[in-house]
Amino acid sequence: MMTATGSINGHSVRKPWLRRLADASEPYLYSAPSLILIIVVMLVPLVIGISYAFRDIQLLNPFSGGFIGLEHFRELSKDAAFYGALKNTLWWTGASVALQFAFGLVLALLLDKPFWGRGLVQALVFIPWAVPSFLAGLNWAWLFNPVIGPLPHWLSGLGLMSQPGNILSDPQYAMWGPIVANVWWGIPFFAITLLAALQAIPRDLYEAASIDGANWFQRFFSITLPFLAPTIAITVLLRTVWISNFADLIVVMTGGGPADRTQIVASYIFTQAFKALDFGYASAIALVLLVLLLAYSMLIILLRQTLLNKD
Repeated sequence: MMTATGSINGHSVRKPWLRRLADASEPYLYSAPSLILIIVVMLVPLVIGISYAFRDIQLLNPFSGGFIGLEHFRELSKDAAFYGALKNTLWWTGASVALQFAFGLVLALLLDKPFWGRGLVQALVFIPWAVPSFLAGLNWAWLFNPVIGPLPHWLSGLGLMSQPGNILSDPQYAMWGPIVANVWWGIPFFAITLLAALQAIPRDLYEAASIDGANWFQRFFSITLPFLAPTIAITVLLRTVWISNFADLIVVMTGGGPADRTQIVASYIFTQAFKALDFGYASAIALVLLVLLLAYSMLIILLRQTLLNKD
């Protein structure tokens, strides 16, 4: 029988192989529930979803379900609606992330300064992030409504519109409706994370820079921005991935219209899966989006590692 040796009070003690095996597997047993949950909730549906991309899965066709190989991807390569949705996704994601980051950074800089009632203001700033996205979409659709909503009348009063109109039904401006709603909804994420990073910067650095005669802009670009760079990189990466996959506001506010002008890849997947009931084709689109986002994430990570190595 295999044994292992240990020591108690300087004396050698033999451990049975079963006890040794139990000691070695103990950490894995503690983490097993989490691993099983991750596998069941995430990995299994992911594998099933990827398999759908290579099968003909149509809910209204009882004879579907067979393996068709790359047929969905051949069809996708000729799908003009997909390329339009991909172009809209770039515009939707880029504008939303840029505006969320800009307003979130300004808000974080303001909240970093001590003032009376700052704790209450920080709590109020977090409210949009706590509102369910479906409810946020309904609220902003109401605000943009030309009959009962105030925004078209305000824009008309400011001279930005000739008369109160429905922005969400205008092909030229429809995308701005969900973008504005998304910016309002996502600013707290950047504000809270950047504020936490700002409060971690040693105040002695600012005092030393002030003594040396550095103005606000010099302190911001030489101290604040370098310290915020790691947080900015990870928050921009996360928000880009999330917003690219985020179709709730578009589905609620415009449904991808008018004339597919607000249709993004994520909402196009929803349309194919739950309106056309073609789960196979929707899974193929989702797989393409997954690959594109993985490539983007790897590019950002490699770029960040390159910059860190230079430093």
